[in-house]
Amino acid sequence: MKTRIAALAAVLAAPCAQAETYELTIASSHATTIPWVAPLQSVIVAKTNERLEAMGSENRVNWTEAYAGSLYGFGDTLEAVGEGITDAGWVGTLWEESKLPYQNVTYYTPFTSDDTRLIIDTFNRLHADLPFLTEAWEAHNTVFLGATGADTYHLFTNFPVNSIEDLKGRKILAPGTSGPWISAVGGVPVDGALTTYYNQIETGVADGVLSIVSGAAPLKIHEVAPYVTLVGVGGNMIGGFAMNKDTWESLPADVQQVLRELGLEYSAENARIVEERYQKSIDAYRADPAVTLTAFSEEERRKWAETLPDLAGQWAADFPHGAELVTAFMAAIREGGGHPLRNWTAE
Repeated sequence: MKTRIAALAAVLAAPCAQAETYELTIASSHATTIPWVAPLQSVIVAKTNERLEAMGSENRVNWTEAYAGSLYGFGDTLEAVGEGITDAGWVGTLWEESKLPYQNVTYYTPFTSDDTRLIIDTFNRLHADLPFLTEAWEAHNTVFLGATGADTYHLFTNFPVNSIEDLKGRKILAPGTSGPWISAVGGVPVDGALTTYYNQIETGVADGVLSIVSGAAPLKIHEVAPYVTLVGVGGNMIGGFAMNKDTWESLPADVQQVLRELGLEYSAENARIVEERYQKSIDAYRADPAVTLTAFSEEERRKWAETLPDLAGQWAADFPHGAELVTAFMAAIREGGGHPLRNWTAE
């Protein structure tokens, strides 16, 4: 009897697992008005503790929010998360071509899909299936939790465009990896950024721009480039929600589980916002008498796609898993219902 009492006393005296509140920072170089930043607040921050409570966990997260570049600029998103300036946040992979090359494959496979949601879902799936994609993040002390994407590229010009021949000799703003898309059809790619496009077209530095609608519409690019030609060069993965790896490993399994689930919901909300804003902008262009809205035929789009050099093959040759990723990406797009205009795996 004494033995049983002693054993019970020992159990009661043993330390119980204590509920913890984890103090974490979540940040971004952009404001919450941006489609891939808004869900950090409306999904990750808003739902973390709600989801923990629903699963019966007593652990909680106290988020400190720091958006709109208050901690770091757009060129430092990967380093900011990896070095622990923030525990979590949006990482812009489109600025990290040398550090995260695999996450930039869409820029070398244009005319694959205009469907932002399909692009985002595809990359979440590929990150789950291909270890080298997640390893690329971990090499920079980050943990990938959800992809983000932007809408497809269209032309905004100060002259009418009815075919790719109309672009010959024209100066079109197409910085970085989008430059070859223009030069392949005889256009002259001009460097620039969203914040400089309006002035560059207005002052004659360029005749137009190849841009995403979600970027061009708020900056009223159509005022100086009223010919809006729907081309659909394709949507892109542009980044992702990520956490500092050291922070991630310090969290208990239940908090990790919730953040993984919310990472996918964050991606879905990013897609929803992009789609909603894209359609509103297109509708506004149609209703604006000062805008001439036209669309390339499927034949003209295909002609542009086939005029391009073997961008995917040239890119893939530089990386150990390049060809594997191009093949997997194209297959996943088709399995998701997409219809690429060009088979980049058959070059």
